[in-house]
Amino acid sequence: MSPSIFVLGEALMDCIAQPDGQLRPLMGGSPYNLARAAALRGATVRYLNPLSSDNFGTQLKAQLLSNGVAVTEQSSRLPTSLAVIQIKDGQPSYGFYREGIADRDYSVDSVLAQLKNAAPGILHTGSLALVPPEHEKVLAIVQGAKALGWTVSVDINLRPKLAEDLNAYAAAVRSVMVWADWIKASDEDLETLGFEGVHLSESARLVSELRSTAQTGALSRIALTFGGDGASLDIEDQHHSLPVPHITVADTVGAGDTFWGNTLADWAMQPADAAARVNETLALSMKAAAINCTRQGCQPPTRAEVLAF
Repeated sequence: MSPSIFVLGEALMDCIAQPDGQLRPLMGGSPYNLARAAALRGATVRYLNPLSSDNFGTQLKAQLLSNGVAVTEQSSRLPTSLAVIQIKDGQPSYGFYREGIADRDYSVDSVLAQLKNAAPGILHTGSLALVPPEHEKVLAIVQGAKALGWTVSVDINLRPKLAEDLNAYAAAVRSVMVWADWIKASDEDLETLGFEGVHLSESARLVSELRSTAQTGALSRIALTFGGDGASLDIEDQHHSLPVPHITVADTVGAGDTFWGNTLADWAMQPADAAARVNETLALSMKAAAINCTRQGCQPPTRAEVLAF
């Protein structure tokens, strides 16, 4: 039986600014997007956070279920979180509304109970879940998951504009990173964390530097993305890099989530010989992200669409 992917992190409405000034609400949130992408690729996926009982929360839940993602039965009376997104030259910038919202309405014990009742698989987290003080709950859950035999995936996905204290935010991210088995980071993430010479051509060196920060010594799989320049994937020192496919970009919202969701799905559905398939895994994940970029908002492709690209 293939390992399941359990996802911990935000689900929100991406309110995308239109040319006429109106806001178009689309379902989003990095972990939420990843859960959809992995399920559409064919993996068994569960989203762990509570969703709001408001209209937006109902829509978010329905979308997850329609994409094949299992959800927790617990709902929240708190409202759904919002992100306001401005798109310029295809690149998004974000403003977040994150206080008193549904996806933060959980306890460490409630999440660990879900993990204890399932066979150990892949626990994914990252993004806004790493913003202080939320990272404290996430760190406790990650440590508990490791003790239960789960493999931990982290997408760093830093949002510096959310930080009252950027140094404290970076320290919080690093405190969770050191427990990860698998990590995805963008060029912007690495620069914010203080890495130098962040270029695709330097990806092997950057992977080595990231591994040196892992206190548990378990950081066996690392993906680095470099926007329009390409991406790299390293599995137990088997390293491969690729340029991005040629496409017409609508926007890049959810591209990284789609990339990593497809990567995790690949590993969950084919646990054996991952290092031997590093080239194929990277190519398929980049195709999935490229397809998503031809659509407005995060709209991950199905497995059939990826294979036909």
